[in-house]
Parts: sequence; structure tokens; C-alpha cells
Amino acid sequence: MSVLFVLRVLHLIVSIGVIVGVLLQSGKSAGLSGTIDGGATEFFGSSGRRLEQKINKATGAGAVIFMLLSLILAVV
Repeated sequence: MSVLFVLRVLHLIVSIGVIVGVLLQSGKSAGLSGTIDGGATEFFGSSGRRLEQKINKATGAGAVIFMLLSLILAVV
């Protein structure tokens, strides 16, 4: 298996993860996260806010990894 193939598959997985993370974040109108957070708050108690913070951090990390992979794939 080629290293380039592995990088492309990893890039695809990270991009899907970033898309899902962005969709789960709350915006001004609470978007999808408001629906999920309401259920999460009832299910997990007060940890719903902590869950949203974890989603925000994971999305940021995924975005950085996505950019680095994009640069690597552009050079290769």
C-alpha cells in the first residue's frame, strides 16, 4: 500500500470528521447542537456543556490536521 494512498484516505476521514464537528457546533440559532445538547443535557446531566466544549476542541484539532494533510498532499 502506498503512503500517498494512506494519506488520501486519512485526509478523507479527517475531512468527514471536521464536517460532522462543524455541524454539531451551536451557532446563533443553536442549530443541530441545540437539539443534540437538549437530549445530552437530559441524558448526561450537566456534562452537556462539557460535551460541546470537547466537540469544539476536536473540531479545531481536526481542522489543523486537515490543513496540514492538505499541504502535504499538495507538495507530494
